[in-house]
Amino acid sequence: MFDSRPFIEALIAGDQAKLAGLTRTALDNGVAARQILNDGLITGMDIIGEKMENEDMFIPEVLLAAKAMSGILETLKPLLSEGDVRVAGKAVIGTVKGDLHDIGKNLVAMMLESSGFEVFNLGVDVTPEKFLAAAKENDADMLCLSALLTTTMPMMKKVIDAFVESGMRSRVKILVGGAPVTQKYAEEIGADGFAPDAGSAVKLAKSILQ
Repeated sequence: MFDSRPFIEALIAGDQAKLAGLTRTALDNGVAARQILNDGLITGMDIIGEKMENEDMFIPEVLLAAKAMSGILETLKPLLSEGDVRVAGKAVIGTVKGDLHDIGKNLVAMMLESSGFEVFNLGVDVTPEKFLAAAKENDADMLCLSALLTTTMPMMKKVIDAFVESGMRSRVKILVGGAPVTQKYAEEIGADGFAPDAGSAVKLAKSILQ
């Protein structure tokens, strides 16, 4: 019987070396890569998301955990068949045009990917046209917009307007976040949701696509 607890503990500790050892041992003992991923790693990242939301874990610790998870994913991917991975959805993410901040956005991207999303990270200073093209090209279910400056927040509205004008808005859920962004502002610009941190962003993303 597979015991997921050591995996979850190592993931929370951000201990990639221990996680790698546990993974090798489990694989050698015949545990399916799918079970390690879903029961050990994705379950662990869900717990980390909750801890971050409750301020029991902070960005440096969460980044370590997400990096440890990414390392083990590279080991498991070749061993997973297409049906093994629960794809929670396809998400396009980026920081809006005029804004070059990316730490928070990258953390959300890493946690989304670790939680079963296929993520297309467009980076920073992304135009409405580029967001729209990426959503179309990748058949995205969700768009995640980040802004860290009050001066770039209006660009979020321009992105949403571009989706409305293209006829894509009804097909794509749009989530917004960043230090100056609020729930009220999200509602004002017509977004589907707002998250104050990476942990709550993943939870919101999962709930909004159910």
